[in-house]
Amino acid sequence: MSIMGAILVIALLLLSIHPHAGRQKKQYFTNQGKIFGTYYNIRYEADKDLHESILQALLAFDASMSTFNPTSTISRLNQGVDTVLDTYFLTMYQTAKEVSELTNGAFDITVAPLVNAWGFGFKNKENITPEMIDSLRQLVDYRRLSLRDAADGQHLVNPLAGRGAIDASAIAKGYACDVIADLLRSEGAENLLVDIGGEVVLQGVNQEGKPWRVGITKPIDDISGQQNEIQEIIESTNMCMATSGNYRQFYYEGGMRRSHTIDPRTGYPAESDLLSATVVSTSCMRADALATACMVLGSEAGMALIEQLDSTECYLIIAQSGDSMAVRTSSGFPLSESR
Repeated sequence: MSIMGAILVIALLLLSIHPHAGRQKKQYFTNQGKIFGTYYNIRYEADKDLHESILQALLAFDASMSTFNPTSTISRLNQGVDTVLDTYFLTMYQTAKEVSELTNGAFDITVAPLVNAWGFGFKNKENITPEMIDSLRQLVDYRRLSLRDAADGQHLVNPLAGRGAIDASAIAKGYACDVIADLLRSEGAENLLVDIGGEVVLQGVNQEGKPWRVGITKPIDDISGQQNEIQEIIESTNMCMATSGNYRQFYYEGGMRRSHTIDPRTGYPAESDLLSATVVSTSCMRADALATACMVLGSEAGMALIEQLDSTECYLIIAQSGDSMAVRTSSGFPLSESR
């Protein structure tokens, strides 16, 4: 055997003994920043820092879902431009339609005209009239949307394009978590936590080799959003979780607490007894939409909805007299053993 042949054999033997020779040892990385008007906090175990890839994925997602980006897919559709739909929009649309049908319209991505009329924090409340709501409700109905196949791809059929508006804000953060989690998995990450604005996807274990721990925020009447007391700690190695809450934007009218969540079926802020709804489901996108739907439905109808769905659980915080509150969980909600 030649000298070069002997060296090659030795090298192959070494690789067979150490199959990961030459690879960088995996380590935990933390990437943080702001996107979609909120924060992101992403932790994962990998052999390199993936922050640049994460940022590119978030920007690509923004180019589809953001109503603040005038050239995004949703913005073009709302402007009445016939647009070839990208994969992000198509996936969002199918899940939104499913949840809308499950909830008889309590969740509806065409609710934007009503949300815009009421204004952020109900700043336009004094200008709202029944006649205005009746008129705007004619622009809100997910059932009017459909897909059309064409040679260049799929298009959205929206008879109200240019008058009505689509808004994916009640489903997009959860979907973005799914997108980033899939990106990390494609790069070989088996241990990961993706948190975008409080919506969470996690898998595996943290840097200490223990299940990830995430909190459900206690619903405190704090308009500033500075108080973040934890109501419950959840430990898990595989979970998609989203929370929707009313406790920081609400008002009272006729003794009834009105929430910032608009009921697409009535045109008015939902008459809900829920302060917050946390949903665990098969994807964070689906959990996000279902949490919003629960806030519209209230505790009784929301719990009934969740209990009938496979692989879906909820943690509901319910307003009671005075400042008191109660908690209801579905039969399989993953409460920590150490609680």
